[in-house]
Amino acid sequence: MAAPAGHLRPGRYLAFFALILVALYALVFFTGSGKPTPKLGIDLQGGTRVTLTARNPDGGDPPRESLEQARSIIERRVNGIGVSGTEVVLDGSNVVITVPGEQGDQAKALGKTAKLGFRKVVTSQPVTPVPQPSTPPASGTPSSAPPASPGASAPPSSPANGGGGAVGAPQQQPDENADEKTKREIEEARNLRQNPDLLSTDQAKQAAAAEKAFAALNCDPKVSDPLVGNDLTDKPLVACGDKNTMKYLLEPEFLPGTQISDASSAYDTQNSQWVVNLNFKSEGSQIWGDFTSKNTQKQAAFVLDTQVVSAPTIQSAILGGQTQITGRFSQTEAKDLADVLKYGSLPLSFESSDATTVSATLGLASLQAGLIAGGIGLLAVFIYCMFYYRLLGLLTILSLGLSFAIVYGVLVLLGRWIGYTLDLAGVAGLIIAIGITADSFVIYFERLKDEIREGRTFRSAVPRGWSRAQRTILAADAVSFLAAAVLYLLAVGDVKGFAFTLGMSTVLDLVVVYLVTHPLVAMVSRSKSKFLSNPKNLGLGAVQQLGSERKAARPATGRPNVKEA
Repeated sequence: MAAPAGHLRPGRYLAFFALILVALYALVFFTGSGKPTPKLGIDLQGGTRVTLTARNPDGGDPPRESLEQARSIIERRVNGIGVSGTEVVLDGSNVVITVPGEQGDQAKALGKTAKLGFRKVVTSQPVTPVPQPSTPPASGTPSSAPPASPGASAPPSSPANGGGGAVGAPQQQPDENADEKTKREIEEARNLRQNPDLLSTDQAKQAAAAEKAFAALNCDPKVSDPLVGNDLTDKPLVACGDKNTMKYLLEPEFLPGTQISDASSAYDTQNSQWVVNLNFKSEGSQIWGDFTSKNTQKQAAFVLDTQVVSAPTIQSAILGGQTQITGRFSQTEAKDLADVLKYGSLPLSFESSDATTVSATLGLASLQAGLIAGGIGLLAVFIYCMFYYRLLGLLTILSLGLSFAIVYGVLVLLGRWIGYTLDLAGVAGLIIAIGITADSFVIYFERLKDEIREGRTFRSAVPRGWSRAQRTILAADAVSFLAAAVLYLLAVGDVKGFAFTLGMSTVLDLVVVYLVTHPLVAMVSRSKSKFLSNPKNLGLGAVQQLGSERKAARPATGRPNVKEA
């Protein structure tokens, strides 16, 4: 049972809520670089659609199981870097990625062909960089090397000869003849990498063609068309490091990237460096252990789409499947390599994708219609509360306004922190939440009326009414939140947005009722103002008169009224 009204300190509750509100909007206005508005979904603001067409090595239709696996991996890759509000669905043999807002380029990069594998390095050679006067010299590429054994301290690192993302820089009036010569060399290298001799079954022809292609390869970053070689796992490969600083001659793939179970970046405090931790599945662990046992002090290349992302030197046999890649990594480089290893491998190859900007499916008109609907609903609640509860109705309006303020601030921060986007279904959830919030006030006020009908004053009815009303409010909100949670877990697409906003608003409703509505009603009940203490101004005139009549009709306590014979 709640404490008497005199024991409640409404000022403390209101001050705590004000502190929450100030802290919330301090985060909204003084953190992050975005506008202080919620992120909108693709149905309200438009976005980008990326279509990837799957291709099978044998030219047939890709298996449905492989397509589902590819869709799942692409979705994890999108979620892994924080791109949210994204739909990844299958359309025949296509994987369609729909991204709201201005995240299309990032989604396009994530959806490119991604086939990860491990190959032994036959030989490697630095590539002489093309002079770029307008760009400062690049820093050295990161180094990486597995530890001598799982759990042991990392050995001195050796050059990885592979870098991070591709680098392109503006040129200052390049020599056109030199550019044409470079392009011819690159075209020759590309043809050699894909020629029949390199792909033949004759080992001697393969070796000769690979050596010739390796000698001709330039890895010039000025050419926008990437140097894509063959992606056949049982053939040798000539490849560039992904910073185009090294070129490699690689043996056929000995371990597919699908055998990686997990990869993560971490900071090694003992050696003061960033590392990448790599775990293999059981079969991959055995293959990796056999390879490292036979190839100590040799390089193993991690190849993504015929491009070397890292090529660490093996210090000793690594058994058990747990490998640590060390080197001169920055935090970003370590995370990028971990993401490539964890999310990079797909069971199918895809044609290069184009990002197409699409208009909003419902657009600004739908958003305006949703806001108008919400405004009409609020207005109807305001009119009802003012007509039925009068001054208590004003407290309801104030509480609804504060509830909207806290919900709005939370939506802005969720958009920044987890990339949450508000779609039309979410707007519908917020509108329905108006009714849930108003329902809490109605339960409380009607319970106050019940207490006053029993003959109690408004002041004494407040703590007793709150004690009984809060149990009903908690039960009602718990049911609403449970329904929203189940809907969120089981639903797909836009329905998740509806369930999320409904559940979030239900939780924040409790915050407002406990920290604002009840303290304000308690303050009014103890006010010495004749205007506030007048039951008619509170919409309680009729019930207080009925309570007084019932109280007067009750028999007086003490000696029973017995009629003598």
